[in-house]
Amino acid sequence: MSVTVKIPTPLRPLTRGRDSVQVAGATARQVLESLEKECAGIRARVCDERGEMRRFVNLFLNDEDIRHLQGLDTLVKDGDILSIVPAIAGGAEAGSANSLRGKQG
Repeated sequence: MSVTVKIPTPLRPLTRGRDSVQVAGATARQVLESLEKECAGIRARVCDERGEMRRFVNLFLNDEDIRHLQGLDTLVKDGDILSIVPAIAGGAEAGSANSLRGKQG
């Protein structure tokens, strides 16, 4: 069963620049395991040391957040698209940007 995994720009160095990778698996977890075999190091960016999804990474199966399905145990089928989407946290208030860069003033 072939699933397309969409890769965000920050993780593309691990996929040799590819924006998507075709891998096999029956669940989202198995897809990530297959992806790791082909693109070493990517699983650690998506999952924590317990093997669960990192808090600031989202996985969408087609258009559905897998957290609202069965998480990493969500079943996938041939032709599905699993997208890795880094969560975007809020920005800095005006005037505080300098402190984020370590500058005084």
